[in-house]
Amino acid sequence: MKPLPESPLSLWLATYGDYAPMPSLQGEREVDIAVIGGGFTGLMTAYELKRAEPALRVAVLEAMTVGYGASGRNGSFAMTVVGLGFDVAPTLMGVERFKAAHRYMMRAVDELDAFIQRENLDCDRIRPGFLRTATTEGYVRRLQRDVERMNAFGFDDIFWISQEEVRARVNSPRYLGALWEPRLVLVNPARLARAERQLILRLGVEVYENTPVLEITTRPKFHLKTPNGNLRSEKLVFATNAYSHLFPVLRRKQIPAFTYMVATEPLNPEQLQPIGWQGREGIEDARNLIHYYRLTPDNRLVMGGGPVGLSFANDLNADRNEAAWRHLEEHIRFLFPSLSEVRITHRWGGPFSVTVDLTPAMGYIGDDRRAVYSLGCIGHGVSMSHLNAQTLRDMLLERKSELVDSPFVRNWVIPWPPEPLRSVVAYALRGYLQLEDWAYERRISD
Repeated sequence: MKPLPESPLSLWLATYGDYAPMPSLQGEREVDIAVIGGGFTGLMTAYELKRAEPALRVAVLEAMTVGYGASGRNGSFAMTVVGLGFDVAPTLMGVERFKAAHRYMMRAVDELDAFIQRENLDCDRIRPGFLRTATTEGYVRRLQRDVERMNAFGFDDIFWISQEEVRARVNSPRYLGALWEPRLVLVNPARLARAERQLILRLGVEVYENTPVLEITTRPKFHLKTPNGNLRSEKLVFATNAYSHLFPVLRRKQIPAFTYMVATEPLNPEQLQPIGWQGREGIEDARNLIHYYRLTPDNRLVMGGGPVGLSFANDLNADRNEAAWRHLEEHIRFLFPSLSEVRITHRWGGPFSVTVDLTPAMGYIGDDRRAVYSLGCIGHGVSMSHLNAQTLRDMLLERKSELVDSPFVRNWVIPWPPEPLRSVVAYALRGYLQLEDWAYERRISD
C-alpha cells in the first residue's frame, strides 16, 4: 500500500484543537475481527459489533489518524440522498429498489440522530432540514418533478416551496423555489468521528492509528502486515470507501473522485442580515455536480462541490485544486452578492467513492463470508455509513435481518475497466453531467 498524501486540513480538522492519536500497532496481536479504516464506517462497525457481542475482540486499524479521510473532510450533511438523487437514482436502480433504498436512508438519518443523542456525543449536532434550491426555470421544473415523483412513491415529507417561501428562509436573489425535506442532520464531522473513537475505546475496542495495512494473507486466519506489527483475525472488515482500490480484492469495485470545499471567516450580523438563514438549513442546488453549503455554529459559510476532480490510475494526490476553489468562491458571490468581500480562511478537498452504477455497495469478498466491505457512498456517507455499520455487523455475525436484505448489499458490483479505459469512462460520465448542467444554466445572467 502506497503512503497516503498529506492533504490540506479541512475546517473541521483545523479547528478541532489538540488531538492525541492512539499508538500504532507494535508486535504481534490477535483478535476476533479486524476493521481496516478509522472513519465513520469502521468506527461504527466496531461499535455495533461490541454492542452486539461484548466478548468479541475487535481492532480498528487506521492508516493515518481517525477522520483523515472523508469522515473528517465532508460537507457534514446526514441526509437521505442516494447517488445522484431523486431525479437519476430511480432510473439507475429501478423504482422498487430505489424506494427501499430511500427508506433505508430515512432510517439512517433518524438512527444517527438518535445515536448522537443517546451517547451524548459532542459534535455540534442540529436538525434544521434540507433545501434543494432552483436557480433556473429548468431546475424549477426538475425539482417539481422530483417532488411529484417522491410523493407518488409514497414519501409525503418532501415538498415544493415557492420563491417567496424559500427566500423567506434564505434570501438569495438567485432562488426561484426549492424542494424542502425536514429530514436532515448537520454535524461537525471531525468531532463526531473522534467522539466515536473515544466511545469504542471505552467499550474495549483496540484502535491503532498511523497503522497502514501493507499486506493481507487469508489462510487459515487473516494475517494483516503493518509497518511495525502484525494482526491476526478470524474475520475482516474493509471500511475503506474511497481508498478501497488500494487493496487488490477491491481494486475495480470503485474509483476515487474528488470534491473541494471552502470556508469563510465568521460572518458578522451585518453580513448575515441581508441573507437571513435563521433556520440554518442545509442547502444543495439542483445540479448534477451539486454545490452544497451551510452555516457553522460560529457563522462561517462552508461550501463544497461544483467541479469534480478525477485522476489517472486512481492517483490519490488530487486533494488540491485551485480552479475548483476559485469556482466555489465565485459561487458564494453569485448567490450572495452582499458577501462579495468576505474572506476565505480554509480550502481543502478529498476523495469520495464512486461505483460504475453510482450506487453504494456492501458485500462479501468473493465466496469468503468471513470478510465484508462497504464502499461507493457517492458523497452521501455521513448517515449511510452509520446504518451500513449495522448491516456489516449482521453480515459478519450471520444474523438474518432486514438490513442484510437492503438494496445496497450486492452479490456483484459492476467492475471499473482497467486503464486507460477506466479514465475514458470516468471522464465521459463527468462530461455528460457537466454538459447537462450547462444546458440548464446557459441562460443565467450575470
